[in-house]
Amino acid sequence: MLKQEVKRVEREQLEAYLRDFLAVDTIKDYCPNGLQIEGRPHIQSIVTGVTACQELLERALVTDADAILVHHGYFWKGEPQPIKGMKKRRVQTLLRNDINLFAYHLPLDVHLRIGNNAQLARLMDWPEPSVLASAEPEGVVMYTELSHTETAEQVALQLETKLGRSLVCSVHESQHPVRKIAWCTGGGQGFIDLAAAAGCDLFITGEVSEPTVHSAREQGIAFFAAGHHATERYGIQALGEHLSEKFGLTHQFIDIDSPA
Repeated sequence: MLKQEVKRVEREQLEAYLRDFLAVDTIKDYCPNGLQIEGRPHIQSIVTGVTACQELLERALVTDADAILVHHGYFWKGEPQPIKGMKKRRVQTLLRNDINLFAYHLPLDVHLRIGNNAQLARLMDWPEPSVLASAEPEGVVMYTELSHTETAEQVALQLETKLGRSLVCSVHESQHPVRKIAWCTGGGQGFIDLAAAAGCDLFITGEVSEPTVHSAREQGIAFFAAGHHATERYGIQALGEHLSEKFGLTHQFIDIDSPA
């Protein structure tokens, strides 16, 4: 059997493709989306992961990756600007080893095919999702209607099984009927009121805040926080697989587990 030829792509070509594919310029975000740390000009091997933590960088080094693509990168709005301590170690690792770092936050959340929300629906084998029009940017909250009514307890068990972890928080009566489900991966607990207003029976996200519990109780909507990291593993992995198919690159998804 002939081995598949590994091709390469120029760094600028990859960045331009991703800018267009993820519609980066149409989405207002609070971090730079795209190439954050410049490395070598030719890319054959990519590693994807959720967050550009030091462990991901070190493990990517072992694979001899030319580029790392993440959902959570660096240089967030409001963060301290000096590059020292933890930030210095991370940036220094990338620069010393000439590795590119690409990061895509909201553009990866909302993409209708490979985005985090779309991929969560695919993981759960839910019916084709729709975007919740009242939530911006478009696609940041999606919803679906199950073919038959299930209980909140049943959906919770399905979610835990698919994600391979227990829920961080759940607010529901065990027999609460669920047909219409809305979700926003990651830290989307602030969208619960929009989901309730849209008549959803259940809202799923990654995190929980104190007011979220009261919103769920008082509006009669079940609520699950399933983990920020756990719900956002799938978009960046799908993006890496897409780039591997598109450009013939080698791709490895590295999951650095986080209980958050």
